[in-house]
Formats: sequence, C-alpha cells, structure tokens
Amino acid sequence: MASYPLTVFFDGACPICDREIALMRRLDRRGRLKFSDFSRPDFAPTSINISPAELGRIIHARWGDGTVITGVDVFRAMWEAVGLGFLARLSRLSLVEPLVVKAYAWFARNRLRLTGRPTACAGDTCSSAPSGRHSS
Repeated sequence: MASYPLTVFFDGACPICDREIALMRRLDRRGRLKFSDFSRPDFAPTSINISPAELGRIIHARWGDGTVITGVDVFRAMWEAVGLGFLARLSRLSLVEPLVVKAYAWFARNRLRLTGRPTACAGDTCSSAPSGRHSS
C-alpha cells in the first residue's frame, strides 16, 4: 500500500459527492485523509497536474508518495483509511466487483445530470451553478 496521507480530489459543488466527503471527514479519526475541492475558485490544478475537467470525469486521489489512483480504488482506499476495510474487501469479491465498478462508472457519467447541473465543459473547466456549499 502507498503512504498516507491520501489526498482526495472531489467536486464540492456535487451534493452527493460533498455528503460522501463529509462522512469520510467525520470517520477519519486517524488523520489519514486530506481533501481538495476542485470546484473552488482557488483550486490549483498544478497540485495534481490533472485538469479540473478530468478530475470531474472520475474521482482521483493521490497517495503521500505521489501515486495517483482513480475510480472505485479511491473509495476502497478511503474506506480502508477510516476503518471500513470490510467494505473494500466486499467490493473486491468476484461477484461484487463488476457491479461496483459498473455502478460507479454509471454514476460518474451521470452525476452532473443527477444533481441538476450542466454537463458542458470548455477547455479545462466545467461550468456549474454554484451550490453555495464548499468543503475545504
């Protein structure tokens, strides 16, 4: 396993995403997780060298050693970090893993529509109506 902290890049303007991150913050009693909201105006894409548009396409995280992980692996790493390793192990079971991967891929493709936000991106930025909520 790579080294902590695990920095998770998330969309704080996505209500579903924001709730998941809020839960992880509450459960992170060992201080293993850090969070970076790429929807904030002060977000610096150079901190990960991945465009906000790509960060919005699929969840990304970076281990303390610089290793970047994406998608379901980010959730597994967060679950393990906060003591919910059984969820990570469950998600890796041969009958469960394909379902988890497909469910996340569907959510990632549809999350903007599901949360009532526009899906158009121009260059390295995606437009969205401000939610009035941002986590840092």
